[in-house]
Formats: sequence, C-alpha cells, structure tokens
Amino acid sequence: MRWLWIGFLTLGLSGCASLPAAQDDGPKMVAVMVGIVNHTDKYVYSASVNGAGGGGMAEYGAGHASICCAMLPAKWYPGMKVNVRWDMPLGRQHVIKEREVEVERFDEPGSIFIHIFPENQVRVVISNHSGQSKKHPIPAPQKPAGWARKE
Repeated sequence: MRWLWIGFLTLGLSGCASLPAAQDDGPKMVAVMVGIVNHTDKYVYSASVNGAGGGGMAEYGAGHASICCAMLPAKWYPGMKVNVRWDMPLGRQHVIKEREVEVERFDEPGSIFIHIFPENQVRVVISNHSGQSKKHPIPAPQKPAGWARKE
C-alpha cells in the first residue's frame, strides 16, 4: 500500500511540474481619449468605442480627442478590434448604428479616433495628432465645393 501512495504522489508531483507558469492577464491596457472625425454631410449626435465616448461632431468636422476614456491595449496586434457605435439622426429620430472595426496599425499609444464616412464606413486609428492635423493618419474631412449646411 505504501508503494501505491508513493506512485500516486510521484505522478501528482510530476503533473504539477509540467503545468505552465502563471499566466499574465493579457495585454497591458491603457486609458485613451476618444475623438470623432466626420467625413459625411450628416451630423453625428454621438459616437463611442467599446462603450466609452458620447460626444458629437458637426458635418465634415474634426477635432481633438476630448472624450474620456476608452481602455485599449498599449500595443497594437494583428486583428485588434473595437466596437464602434454612432448615432446619426434623421430629423428627430435617432438612427443608431454599430459595427466591430479593426484598429489600424499604430506604433505608439495615443488617442483613438473614430472616422465616420458615407455609407456607414468606419475606420479607427490611434494618433497623437488631432483629426485636423496634417500629421493625422487619415486626411481631415473636406467640404465639397458649394456645400451648405442643411437647416
């Protein structure tokens, strides 16, 4: 009986030795500001990334990331995605849209910018430059010649 217990103990200890070391809790997360860049002729009432955000943006508008705070991995990885939700009302009726969007490659942490384009196209970039800056990864929106805000 004693040899049986020694055998079980040996097997148990050898099984523990083969367990992997303690797992880390995933990628390091950082809090980032959220910015909206609107490339359409419709007002964006609100927009968010993974539930964080909420600010609006005028037609063909861009600015600084001034809405706090979304949590994102500090380093980009292939397939990195966020949930983007935005509201572009028609008259007084809210029209809420939602899409999972891949975050474009970035080399250094910064603010997260939601770029909303016609036909519900959305791009998400990380940048330390405002949506109006020439250094921003996506050019700022341009109002078409002769465009006038619809009242």
